[in-house]
Amino acid sequence: MIQRSYYFNDLQSFCTQTLEEILGQIALHTPFSLDQNSRNSFVHEIRLLQSVLKSIPSGSIALEYTIPRIGERIDVVIACAGILYILEFKVGESSYPRHAIDQVVDYALALKYFHQESYQKKIVPLVVCTHAPSKEFQLIMNPDGVYLPILCNDNTLGPNLTKLTNNLCDDEFHFKQWLISPYMPTPTIIEAAQALYRGHGVKEISRSSAGAYNLSLTTKVLNRIIEQSKQYHQKSICFVTGVPGAGKTLVGLNIANERHQYDKQEHAVFLSGNGPLVAVLREALVRDEIKRCKGKITKITSKRKVAAFIQNIHHFRDTYLPPSEQVPAEKVTIFDEAQRAWTKEQTAKFMLKRHVPSWNMSEPEFLISVMDRHQDWAVIICLIGGGQEIHTGEAGLLAWFDALRNHFPHWNVYVSPQISDVEYTQGKPLESLFMGLHLYQEKKLHLSVSLRSFRNEKVSAFVKSLLDENLPIAQQLYSELSLNYPIVITRSLEKAKQWVQNQSRGTERYGLISSSGAKRLRQFGIWVQNDIQAENWFLNDKEDVRSSYFLEETATEFDIQGLEIDWAIVAWDADFRIEKGHFKAYNFKGSSWKIVRKKDAQLYLKNTYRVLLTRARQGFVIFIPKGCDEDLTRHSSFYDGIFFYLKEIGIKELCLSEEQ
Repeated sequence: MIQRSYYFNDLQSFCTQTLEEILGQIALHTPFSLDQNSRNSFVHEIRLLQSVLKSIPSGSIALEYTIPRIGERIDVVIACAGILYILEFKVGESSYPRHAIDQVVDYALALKYFHQESYQKKIVPLVVCTHAPSKEFQLIMNPDGVYLPILCNDNTLGPNLTKLTNNLCDDEFHFKQWLISPYMPTPTIIEAAQALYRGHGVKEISRSSAGAYNLSLTTKVLNRIIEQSKQYHQKSICFVTGVPGAGKTLVGLNIANERHQYDKQEHAVFLSGNGPLVAVLREALVRDEIKRCKGKITKITSKRKVAAFIQNIHHFRDTYLPPSEQVPAEKVTIFDEAQRAWTKEQTAKFMLKRHVPSWNMSEPEFLISVMDRHQDWAVIICLIGGGQEIHTGEAGLLAWFDALRNHFPHWNVYVSPQISDVEYTQGKPLESLFMGLHLYQEKKLHLSVSLRSFRNEKVSAFVKSLLDENLPIAQQLYSELSLNYPIVITRSLEKAKQWVQNQSRGTERYGLISSSGAKRLRQFGIWVQNDIQAENWFLNDKEDVRSSYFLEETATEFDIQGLEIDWAIVAWDADFRIEKGHFKAYNFKGSSWKIVRKKDAQLYLKNTYRVLLTRARQGFVIFIPKGCDEDLTRHSSFYDGIFFYLKEIGIKELCLSEEQ
């Protein structure tokens, strides 16, 4: 049997075993040597547990149970009368630290959501701070069967467990079967990057069997194309498309990591023009490595290693600007969010700042030209998000095909049949895009299963129908997904804040997000022109005022694209409003709103709200202010149309009972 805990036994045997026997089994299975502090903690835990569990007639226990794949360890799991008790010990602790409470709740939620044998179980988390004051508790169960955490000390653990076992019972289950049950997580992109960097593969970090299958097959196809290009000295470009949250970035990170492990001379690199994404992922990898290495690596050394794995695409580009004819070390380059590469005009404006006049290439054309400097073979992987262009000058998919058709027809081009969607082609006929190219279709280059919203995979389809004004489909999808993925609306920012705070458990992250054009929400403290530091917003804890948890700093579409949080407040301003039953785009300039007339700018604003409405993993609340008729920039009609359109879809208005 797979050994996922350092020790497990039935309660009766555990209580009669000697301390040395139990410690011996723990020492046998731990990959680390037991220092004196660890040994003393184990001794205290074991003696206390033997004392309090001898009065419980039956059940099972596991010590140091490893949550598969992610590597976190639960101090103690007790199964009794069909109930799972999750214990986090803090030996010698004289208070109940918030991080300890969050930690045990995180463990309980990880089992509930992603551990197959725990899905239907009732789970009770307990924090045991041995020297802390006694606390009374109320036995309160959340709708998903996870109870509010119970705080215990040396003296109250026994009475509390007795009280719990006298009051709770459920269907008995086989504990050995529970120990080896499949664990299928849906990590955030941050957690996924950390896991990949540690050497895990996409199969190990994907919850959905369909999603894991899809990701694995896409990775397999890409590796086959790389090997084929290498063997036959070919140059190939692959376009990986997918719905928001389907794992495009994850596939790219996985390929970069796998190729580096496969052949350290090959030099694969993950490139992104998304500054916040690069900054957050790099900082997350550095923090995780330093924590795992326990002081054996410096932050400078870790940063240097991580920088070779994830790079900013603009730094990569600048290295190879004329007059440089340098051939890149990388044979495989992965361009994340390749639809955001710049048009020729936007690139030319930027190049003037770099003192490169008369520039006449789009960013896609230049990036392909750099990789084309290789004499033998090269592979470019473009990760494309449909409907994700959100900034002036972002070229979309078309510029890549224009460059290939006009300048690099000798490259092999791999696409999926789903690339025909209007969100990728912008309505251009496929024949004109593909004319003259060595084109190959690979169905597995499209990721159709959203992994971000693990509560419901239909969120991206719902958001698309909402923005496309497809009312019947939006109504149908909302009725289906709202059962386990809550979406609500409110006209009170305070209610919205209270709602996300009440929904969040453990370290589940919540935050306030809004369009960068939402300039008339300033009176609510939503100041979108104030830049956030993404690393702090996404990574810092509840005690840090710069973190998302404080709901003081607002992340815009530029900060959060490619990233996600568990619970979101989406603040909706009058920049994208409903007029006569249709969305209209506006830009606030000077002291008034100006209608947006350019088609591409209208598309960018629609895509902005697509990004904002698909960032939450577990649910979100939309805040729409009431407006003020005395203020011509905040007229009630600007906001009422949005509010009543969302109500017509069926989205529930937040009421008092849902705030609590």
